[in-house]
Amino acid sequence: MSGLLPRTAAAVRTPVTLCFALGLVAATGQAPLGWAWGALAAYAGAIALISRPDSWRRAARRGWAFGTGHFAGALFWIVEPFLVDIARDGWMAPFALALLSGGLALFWAAAGGIAARIGPSPRLRAGWLVLTLTSAEILRSVIFTGFPWALIGHIWIGAPQMQAAALVGAHGLTLLTLTAAALPSLVGARHAAIGTLAGIALVALPGGWGMLRLPAGAAVPADPAVTVRLIQPNAPQHLKWAPEMIPVFYERQLALTAAPPEPDVPRPDVVIWPETSVPWILEAAAPAFVQMSDAGQGALVLAGLQHRTADAEWFNSLAVVAPDSHLMDRYDKHHLVPFGEYMPFLSVFAQFGIFGLAANETGGYTAGPGPRLLDLEAAGQVLPLICYEVIFPDEIARAPGRADWIVQITNDAWFGRAAGPWQHLALARLRAVEQGLPLMRAANTGISAAIDPYGRVTGALPLGEAGKLDARLPAALAATPYVRFGDVPVLALLAAAAAALAIWSRRRLSVDRPGGGA
Repeated sequence: MSGLLPRTAAAVRTPVTLCFALGLVAATGQAPLGWAWGALAAYAGAIALISRPDSWRRAARRGWAFGTGHFAGALFWIVEPFLVDIARDGWMAPFALALLSGGLALFWAAAGGIAARIGPSPRLRAGWLVLTLTSAEILRSVIFTGFPWALIGHIWIGAPQMQAAALVGAHGLTLLTLTAAALPSLVGARHAAIGTLAGIALVALPGGWGMLRLPAGAAVPADPAVTVRLIQPNAPQHLKWAPEMIPVFYERQLALTAAPPEPDVPRPDVVIWPETSVPWILEAAAPAFVQMSDAGQGALVLAGLQHRTADAEWFNSLAVVAPDSHLMDRYDKHHLVPFGEYMPFLSVFAQFGIFGLAANETGGYTAGPGPRLLDLEAAGQVLPLICYEVIFPDEIARAPGRADWIVQITNDAWFGRAAGPWQHLALARLRAVEQGLPLMRAANTGISAAIDPYGRVTGALPLGEAGKLDARLPAALAATPYVRFGDVPVLALLAAAAAALAIWSRRRLSVDRPGGGA
């Protein structure tokens, strides 16, 4: 009997290890690789493994292993911010990756455990897993301030299927992906080939619709014509606030702002500097505004800087500098990065010398009042987003009115040069599709990009290079179905599918019960 124990332990470990490996494969669907079809196959394999056991504990373990592999593979760049000041923060890097990937995987563990608990057969458990895993992705997008990064549906960013986000958003893409991946398990082993073909067809259909939706040429330009210049100073985070480098980066931005446009391109109407690109707080920035407006030569200049109130509250802000150098408007970032721009339970962590990575003398920033529109006069109404805020479609929906375009300023120097900046850009592309709005993105070290309302990058500056990009602003599309209805259709579809599965599960139980069935 004792001789069987090692084999039994190995039999328990093998599916868990395989689920972890499949999670790593699934992560390749995220930017920058974007291997969507390989990721889809990994989801199909994981659903088959997680739905097989009738023990909710075993299913939860497999779900957790799959999620841990996925999040570790997709979010490995999370160690980069801790390496900016490696002497102070480097020791936290491995803990950050382990806690983030393992913590987010708890949502997937719960999805697997619940599906096993209520599904009386592997086929039904696969169906329930589609619903519970989609629900888990929705939940992690909002709970504890939310983190809708590396969602399952994000594997289609850059593919024609991304256009379906205009109808159902990111969560609709997640539901589509999981349904397609689960079809081989739903139809059973004997018909797995048919289920696989059906799954491929299911995701190919919105891909075909997406190709038909995309216009053959460039998006229609805005009327009146507006030219936007994006400034990318390329200030590495470890040098950004070095006293001897501050004037170097600032003068570089002024020079790029004043530079003549390319032949046959008009001078810009709007110039956009990245997040915290002005090295003075708002209250002391009047001389800088004069220099910026002079360099802009009649253009509005939008720039990131810090703002401090009389009560010593700090804000991460975007300032609109008019051509005559006066402060025309200001937006304060309202969704702050936990453990970055502010520390939850600061008084506790401060006792151990742990502060936010972007902490200032107060230990962090104060959240602004919420999303709003800025009136740029001839350049239209713009929705400002600072860095992380672009990942939250539900908060964009809270803006008071419909913008003509979106501007995102960010400092992705924190994310290094691997996957982080590419994933952040990908999320901006998805927001453009959902909203049907062009999006102009100025990033400190890149990737600065002009994005049309179909999510296509029409121009970009390379990661890790200084430069400027002049782009004609495309016209906004009509409000998309996602703008009008948000995630309500997806939630309704989940509820209807849950009701159908509940009826199917009850009938299966009545047949399996002694004396039940015909």
